[in-house]
Parts: sequence; C-alpha cells; structure tokens
Amino acid sequence: MDRLYAPWRTQYISKAKKSIEGCVFCHIVDNKDDDENLGVLYRDEEFFIVMNKYPYSPGHFMIIPNVHTANLEDLDENVFAKMSLYAQKGVRLLKEVLNAKGVNIGMNLGSAGGAGIAEHIHLHLVPRWVGDTNFITTIGDTRVYSSDMNEVYKKLKEHSDSYFR
Repeated sequence: MDRLYAPWRTQYISKAKKSIEGCVFCHIVDNKDDDENLGVLYRDEEFFIVMNKYPYSPGHFMIIPNVHTANLEDLDENVFAKMSLYAQKGVRLLKEVLNAKGVNIGMNLGSAGGAGIAEHIHLHLVPRWVGDTNFITTIGDTRVYSSDMNEVYKKLKEHSDSYFR
C-alpha cells in the first residue's frame, strides 16, 4: 500500500471545528474580525474574496458578493460587473504571485449545477500549472498538493490589497 505523508495537515485537522448555523458565506460577511481564520484575502463594501476550504489546487479562491442570493439573474448588474472586474484582477494575482500558467474560472449555480453551497452565489478562480493533475485524483479519489496551504494564503494575502483596490 502506498502512503502519502502530509505532516503540516496536523495543525489544520487539530483545530477546533466551529459549527456554523445558516449560510457559511453570510457567516464570513458577519465576522470581519476573523478574516485570518476564515481565509479572507480581501473585503470591500460589496464583496469578499476568500480561499476555498476544499481547494482543487493551491491558491483556489472565490469571489463572493455580500448580498445573499442563490440566483445570478437577481444580482444587481453593477455588482456582477464588479465581480467580473475582480475576476480579471484575481487572474493577474494568481499568474504574477503564484506563477500560475492558467486559471479555471467558474460558477456552479444551484445544486443541479454542482454548487456545494447553492444558497449563495460565488465565483471560483482555480490556478493551474502544466502537469498539476495525475492519475491519483481520478483513480485514487485523492488530491496531492505540493504546497503548504497556509503559506499560499499568506503569500496571496500579502499582495491582495494591491491587486483588488
């Protein structure tokens, strides 16, 4: 049997798990004083940008409007335009700071559309590198990350204000 060792994960899994009632994204909106623990990279009056808790690759983050809605068609068009602008800036951040060679961008709308948190829309930015996936994800249902997620967060956080302002 092959074994994968990731000793840095001990710190993550040993943290006390908080139970959150209601929408996890609204919880982040309401808890501005806990940005580091929540993985928030940036905030303004209409949005927050947060690391994905279950990333597809190191640096995977989401752009999320503060307004709670499941429906893209109900989102104010100016808010959606700003979300698109943040996506552009986010791609630049991932390419320049993490040296990403590509980026997947997407929204899963509704449970039928694949949304894990269907009640509050969000836009994913997933950095990609040549050769960043292999057979183990498909066959072994396992992801292997070559980076310490806390270090990736710190690196992105250090540069976020200059990219998103």
